[in-house]
Amino acid sequence: MNILGISAFYHDSAATIVVGGRVIAAAQEERFTRKKHDDGFPAHAVRYCLEESGLTLAELDAIVFYDKPFLKFERLLETYYAFAPRGLVSFWKAIPVWIKDKLFLKKLLKDELKKIGPWDGKKTKMLFPDHHLSHAASTFYVSPFEEAAILTLDGVGEWATASICHGKETEIELLKELRFPHSLGLLYSAFTYFLGFRVNSGEYKLMGLAPYGNAGSEAVARYKATIYKELIDLKEDGSLWLNQKYFTYASGLRMVPDAKWEALFGFARREAEAALEQKHCDLGLAIQEVTEEVVIRMAREAQRLTGAKNLCLAGGVALNCVANGKLQTAGIFENVYIVPAAGDAGGSLGAALAASHLYFQEPRVLDARDGLQGAYLGPEYAWRDIELTARSYKAVYKRYDAFGDLARDTAALLADGKVVGWFQGRMEFGPRALGNRSIIGDARNPEMQKTLNLHIKYRESFRPFAPSVLEEYSQEYFDLKGTSPYMLLVHPVQEGRRKSLPDNFAGLDVREKLYHLRSDIPAVTHIDFSARIQTVSKETNPRYWELIEAFREQTGYALIVNTSFNVRGEPIVCTPSDAYKCLMRTEMDYLVIGDYLFAKTEQPAWQDTDNWKEEYVLD
Repeated sequence: MNILGISAFYHDSAATIVVGGRVIAAAQEERFTRKKHDDGFPAHAVRYCLEESGLTLAELDAIVFYDKPFLKFERLLETYYAFAPRGLVSFWKAIPVWIKDKLFLKKLLKDELKKIGPWDGKKTKMLFPDHHLSHAASTFYVSPFEEAAILTLDGVGEWATASICHGKETEIELLKELRFPHSLGLLYSAFTYFLGFRVNSGEYKLMGLAPYGNAGSEAVARYKATIYKELIDLKEDGSLWLNQKYFTYASGLRMVPDAKWEALFGFARREAEAALEQKHCDLGLAIQEVTEEVVIRMAREAQRLTGAKNLCLAGGVALNCVANGKLQTAGIFENVYIVPAAGDAGGSLGAALAASHLYFQEPRVLDARDGLQGAYLGPEYAWRDIELTARSYKAVYKRYDAFGDLARDTAALLADGKVVGWFQGRMEFGPRALGNRSIIGDARNPEMQKTLNLHIKYRESFRPFAPSVLEEYSQEYFDLKGTSPYMLLVHPVQEGRRKSLPDNFAGLDVREKLYHLRSDIPAVTHIDFSARIQTVSKETNPRYWELIEAFREQTGYALIVNTSFNVRGEPIVCTPSDAYKCLMRTEMDYLVIGDYLFAKTEQPAWQDTDNWKEEYVLD
């Protein structure tokens, strides 16, 4: 069966094509429109998926949307009714949008699809699986497991905010779910808001900030005690009850009542871009530790209910790499699989797969790694596209006939402290750059984290960077069992590589902590000696593997720094033109696109007339 999956109209719109149960193409709309977290109908992504699969809309057997809009509207109405008269302003803002568009989503989808091409609504099924079923399908059906427990965690779908399912061959059975307004995802987002970051995009910043908290300190213990006493009632099975006295997301335009939280924690909500103080870090660590406890309790309950030895994770909370690492270390399951597009973009993937295996009863084809081809499911560009881009900018480049020579020269540039934009093959699906749309550097360089944050990404200096390490050498650097291909696990740097900390480290200012040398790979060692690891396989990404192998041959180190190819507030680059613009707008030194090397110093003067710093809203 030929199936198109769509997620749209909330955040991170995306499209996926599945043919005969296999994933052919998937992409997020933001990469084409250059609007981060684009929530519009994913017209560009749909066109790309059709083109990549060689199909037209008329040849599709089903078009599948990732949730049920009527159930979501029911939840909205019941929530406003339950909280009345609170939420009147929010009600008057939300209801007209629903009545005009979202309530008649089927018609809206048909109208948008007609702009792409003709299709027969009688021949092509239009299906609407549950939101959390889409999440569950997105991870189980691409996993290498015949049987697994499935745990989904996010803010909210229709009613569910978390679910435990049992996956067996092509079946997924729902065993238990947590319902709105009680939600681990919304709890974490509330702290994201209170600590001055943007909800639905800044949660990963909170995760990165948490290790600056003083673990085991009286302050962190006090904050955790307050969270457990006043905000949540956590049960043994991981279910939780949130005290709505302290939350306004159900009926208001903000996550929490600022004044009540100020009284609760003893300080006012941090304004965006304001200086980070130790109290912010300590509160961040407190909620991170609470989140980890909830996830581990839910996982234990999933194991108890299913008896499975494997676990599959999805939903926005599954992007919390620190919690994932703690869960893996806990040893509740023998194997843990996390889909790379765990958030709403992955809903398009899950919707298509749910239709394939549940509705059409197509058999699964298990892959030893997974069914996602390394998540390299987006568009790629040929030599002609690259040269046409170069001509349009009058760009100067060197073309290599042998990729081995390019890998050797690029590795030498990295070893010399240069920052390189690395653009190869098909674009990644999901929020992480995995070596095809990456900015790379030398992990040994003690200045690299500062350089990348302040001069390339233009973002907060506290944010850590990930290592890309050759799969074969990962345990030489990290306390990691197995692999971490999608940069979704945080584990410690090996003790033998760590540097000792000064006795007064806990009392240092946040910035002073940041620039203390912590290991022999300082650019990828976070403040707590951890790293968000990507293991690189020769099988799934031979070019990236060859580059890092060339670096190993020259330096003795089998890893490099990898961060997404974009500046702060911008989606990851998609086209050669996007990549060249990013080179010229930043202090990046070199750009590699395919077999072409661009040196920044050789390029014509850049006429930056598009006000991109204003265009990309800070996240």
